Amino acid sequence: MIIKILGSGCKKCVALGENAKAAAEAAGKQAEIVKVTDFTQIAGYGVMSTPGLVIDEKLVSAGKVLTASEIGKLL
Repeated sequence: MIIKILGSGCKKCVALGENAKAAAEAAGKQAEIVKVTDFTQIAGYGVMSTPGLVIDEKLVSAGKVLTASEIGKLL
């Protein structure tokens, strides 16, 4: 499983990355967390407001920091 965090690396992006890692660990899933900071790639997912969350190439959230439990439901 590949989880991508789309954003510039701001506090919200970092928090979303930490929550995604915690959610994957809680679900017992092997996940690679990838940070995408290139705005061309981010726009390619249709994200206009960061942070964005992509799970296995599917955009599941944009513009907000999901909690670990919310991300767990998406896994």
